[in-house]
Amino acid sequence: MRRYASRMRHSESHRSHRIGWLRAAVLGANDGIVSTASLIVGVAAADTERSGILVAGLAGLVAGAMSMAAGEYVSVSSQADTEAADMQREKHELATQPEAEHAELTAIYMKRGLDEALAAQVATQLTAKDALGAHARDELGITEELAARPVQAAFASAGTFTVGAALPLLLVLVLPKEWLVWGVSAASLLFLALLGSLAARAGGSPVLKSAARVTFWGALAMGLTAGVGAIFGTKL
Repeated sequence: MRRYASRMRHSESHRSHRIGWLRAAVLGANDGIVSTASLIVGVAAADTERSGILVAGLAGLVAGAMSMAAGEYVSVSSQADTEAADMQREKHELATQPEAEHAELTAIYMKRGLDEALAAQVATQLTAKDALGAHARDELGITEELAARPVQAAFASAGTFTVGAALPLLLVLVLPKEWLVWGVSAASLLFLALLGSLAARAGGSPVLKSAARVTFWGALAMGLTAGVGAIFGTKL
């Protein structure tokens, strides 16, 4: 009995409820580091004065943060609108075709492994408690934890973009001008590796794989922009 009670008290720690804000936060910080560091490296490679590099970095930070906020808000709002329309349609069908909706829910549970009698019983009980919630979760895949939140996503993306972009931008103030290209590149790759590791730990995914992924794409972006700055900076 004690062992059973202990199992009943056991609380599993899942991370799926973090998916919405974690995706926006990681995307924002990653873009902030990569885009601003790449911009700084590209402009510095063109032998621009420190003031010009700083202005370019600041402009990139502001423009990027607003772009991230607007993009996340618009895309997640579209998702929220779709979810709301699906919920309204489901609500109407529950009111006008309750038997068909019950049969639909029963079929869903049968596909998941329940026999017909038990599936019908589960559908009946869940419908009696919260019919719309049962259909939203099991038919549409909409849950409270994973529901679209446009404002939250916009603020998360803009805020984390700003934090990410501020890291390479601060290096412009402290590093000698001749070290900017290599110093910003190296430090930004370190920031990206740390970000990938933190995101992996928060989401419960492999740390090394996540860190390597973001570091590779960051290195590629900075390498390409440095090449553009070095080539065109000597010609324009």
